[in-house]
Amino acid sequence: MIYFNYETDFTLQNEDLFTDWIERIIESENKELGEISYIFCDDAYLHQINVEYLDHDTLTDIISFDYTEGDVISGDIFISLERVADNATDFDVPFETELKRVLAHGVLHYCGYKDKTEKEEALMRSKEDEKMAMFHVEQ
Repeated sequence: MIYFNYETDFTLQNEDLFTDWIERIIESENKELGEISYIFCDDAYLHQINVEYLDHDTLTDIISFDYTEGDVISGDIFISLERVADNATDFDVPFETELKRVLAHGVLHYCGYKDKTEKEEALMRSKEDEKMAMFHVEQ
């Protein structure tokens, strides 16, 4: 199951479309869906989680807690909508495009992709682009 939770006044339009897309991302990586919760929040909310659980005193766009077991993908993905909006401006892309990138990014981490080195980051960006292109593709 995929759950969308809101700690701000933002609401994802057409949750079913996003659910279908995320399920197809997982299937395309030969994984199974367990339970994923997306929590949309603001900078202050995510900063508190970053400090409390990760001991990082910085702002970030996404924090994911991975509960994946084997090939069954599960976890909690916290997304700061303020960071997404700022990143969209910085990268000169629409907000929805950047939001899709972050939604896919969290799931890709659960599928085993990392982004700590330049090589890993390049592969992650390539995978994000690949998965974003699947958004409107019918099954």
